[in-house]
Amino acid sequence: MILNWQLAVAVVGGAVIGLGLFLVVREALPATPALAPALRRLHQPPGQAPVAGGGPDWLGGFSRWLRPPHRQLALIGRTPEQYALSVLLSALVGFATPALASAVLFAGGVAVPLVVPVLGSLGMALVAGLLAHRSVLARADSARDEFRQAVCTYLDLVALQLSAAHGPVQSLERAAAVCDGWVFDRIRESLRIAQLQMHSPWDELQELAERIGIAELGDVGAIMRSSGSEGAQVHETLRSRADSLRDQIRTDNLARAEGVTSRLDIPGSLLVFVLLGFAVYPFVARL
Repeated sequence: MILNWQLAVAVVGGAVIGLGLFLVVREALPATPALAPALRRLHQPPGQAPVAGGGPDWLGGFSRWLRPPHRQLALIGRTPEQYALSVLLSALVGFATPALASAVLFAGGVAVPLVVPVLGSLGMALVAGLLAHRSVLARADSARDEFRQAVCTYLDLVALQLSAAHGPVQSLERAAAVCDGWVFDRIRESLRIAQLQMHSPWDELQELAERIGIAELGDVGAIMRSSGSEGAQVHETLRSRADSLRDQIRTDNLARAEGVTSRLDIPGSLLVFVLLGFAVYPFVARL
């Protein structure tokens, strides 16, 4: 009976790993370019978020069931289907690891109760899925900090272009073309979409800010709207907003550093008690 159970666990674990390898290879193979989603992104009504596509129906349903963090995914350039696939693959790997470990132990002559690999597989699947989710959130937090710092530079560049007597639309486009990096690529793409759809670029920037959760980029659009519609001179306002954003980023970094320092105080205090114990132990031993 034990042999049958162990063989069943080994077969299930092998099938799970085979399915995971199949999905990895399928995603790695080059696919036919999907023109319909690209055309939908270029011809959306104003204010409508881009439609994500490119995944099987079951994967889309699974991603909706997971309730993915849409703003974080949009910020790092991933779709809900890709998020669901990463969580699923991580959970499958975590589910198969205890089963394979039990099979290896059984091959070495060590009998493991059935409840151990079953509970271990369920627990590891849950932990691996949560780690994949936390990895997405950590990448989004890092990308958000980088985006905010790039927005500071973009504010100064737009102010310089306005001071050089360029128009509002031209200032936004020229400032975005100066720097490289994924942040300015996103800004240039948003401005290009606004040009193709004949929308105002500040509205497109505010829509991008709302979609990825970067309020500072929305401030650029709000400030430039007054320049484009009312003809106001806003280069000083842009510089002031850039300075205040730098101060805010500096304050956030200091608060984060103080939080890390306060967490380091705990092991330091424990080390003091350990050293105190070593110093007091000889006197206590003589009593």
